[in-house]
Amino acid sequence: MKTKKLFAVALLSTLMFSGLARAEEVTLNGQGVSVEANQQPVHAAKNAAAIAQIPAGHHFAVPGKFTVAVAALNSPPLTLFADDNKTLLGSEADIARLVADSLGLELNVVPTSWEDWPLGVASGKYDAAISNVTVTKERKEKFDFATYRKDSLGFYVKSTSKIAAIEKAEDIAGLRIIVGSGTNQEAILLAWDKENQAKGLKPFIPVYSKDDAAQTLALQSGRADAYFGPNVIGAWKAALTGKTKRVGTVDGGWPKAAHIAVTLKKGNGLVEPVNTALNGVIKGGEYDKVLNRWGEGIERIEQSEINPPGLGDD
Repeated sequence: MKTKKLFAVALLSTLMFSGLARAEEVTLNGQGVSVEANQQPVHAAKNAAAIAQIPAGHHFAVPGKFTVAVAALNSPPLTLFADDNKTLLGSEADIARLVADSLGLELNVVPTSWEDWPLGVASGKYDAAISNVTVTKERKEKFDFATYRKDSLGFYVKSTSKIAAIEKAEDIAGLRIIVGSGTNQEAILLAWDKENQAKGLKPFIPVYSKDDAAQTLALQSGRADAYFGPNVIGAWKAALTGKTKRVGTVDGGWPKAAHIAVTLKKGNGLVEPVNTALNGVIKGGEYDKVLNRWGEGIERIEQSEINPPGLGDD
């Protein structure tokens, strides 16, 4: 009976926090965001130059469609489910649609996990992954990248926390920090932790979680001291509930800047047309419309680049 009660409490908490994340209206980075209004797709015209760059005889995962893996973590404004609990909304799906339209293809979004996209893209199961993937030196060995957004990471703590700032390695010593496994956020924390331990400082304790509701519950219950992840996700929660606050930001390519990119199978020839498609919608204004309607305009880039320097590059 006790186990059932504990499960019920955990389930109720998860549903409660999930519902908060799905709220219809929020002001993010000075921009009003309406989830209801944003269910209306933003489209782009066919880009003849991009279409001409598609390799002759290229086999898409599904003929006539651009099949894109998008991590279904219900983490607005990047991803969240529509009222039917099937359709993915958010800036990631919107960017995928702009690319598909530009290439003259039908969009086929496949909700997946963070762990699934690398093998899926490498095997050809997906044509691309658009899942807040940062360009890194290691990833460029296996994938091609066409950038579409700056990578800004944020540290968030409970609003009543005494932690005032997390901006450098020393600041994480001894803290329990929520972070995703296999992410560039984790790589940054591990690099900082290595510096700290060389100085005799306490190690940080990673709290691994990929579920948005579980992360929120861990932070609010005191099981974690801070959350480290995409700044726009943390900013959304803070603006929505007022229960968290930002105490620091870090470039995703620390100590240098890095960008988020459409991720494609290396050497299959799709990165050039995708890059052309992205630059077309940047010039045409559809790109800004997408970012602004999700409150992400502060992370816009001037142009898409192919395989630029990223985390780990000199």
